[in-house]
Amino acid sequence: MSTIDLYERTEVINEWLARYGVKFGIYKNNQFKEQLFPFDAIPRVLSAQEFAVMEKGLKQRVKALNLFLKDIYGEKAILRDKVIPEEFIYSSSGYTTQCEGIRPPKDVFSHISGIDLVQGKDGEWYILEDNLRVPSGALYPMIARELCRRSSPRTFRENHIEDNRNYADLLSHVMEHVNTGEISVVLTPGRYNAAYFEHSFLAERMHVPLVEHDDLVVENEHLYFIEF
Repeated sequence: MSTIDLYERTEVINEWLARYGVKFGIYKNNQFKEQLFPFDAIPRVLSAQEFAVMEKGLKQRVKALNLFLKDIYGEKAILRDKVIPEEFIYSSSGYTTQCEGIRPPKDVFSHISGIDLVQGKDGEWYILEDNLRVPSGALYPMIARELCRRSSPRTFRENHIEDNRNYADLLSHVMEHVNTGEISVVLTPGRYNAAYFEHSFLAERMHVPLVEHDDLVVENEHLYFIEF
């Protein structure tokens, strides 16, 4: 009955999402358009056992991807040993020659990895793609869950649901883990980026500045944030 209670409040939750301006942007025919985030109150339920298996596999995958990036921009053993052809790397639009030989703090090349999963008809989960450069989307389930909790507290009292309200704290911890002694910021391309709402929301929750490129200057090979 508690899930029915949540379902009956779907319209109210969508009204709140609109009121808070929870949007995402898309480019279509070279024009930027924003639309409200669509919400469905019927959740996809994963058992704790199923989630544990997925978590273990994704941790292993992210570790392997980091080691791959470390090798590609470092010793290149995977190319020397002809595990993969060189042209696969050097012809890739994502390959950045400026990063050759760079070792980021604590050898973390992908701090946030957005791994897209799909569930097949056989019930198994499969990797659709790996998003390692600028993954986004974590905000939407956060704010949707928050509004669901406000709308139907009963659902969360009567069902054991994992809490995701500490995501901003976890992200702050990740940033501080690789911080070399300066301030942490959220860098955004600006208002017309598809994920701008997420950038501003996370910066607010993490209590860090939201920074655009105009706020940054380089002097004597050091990057500075200019506060206005």
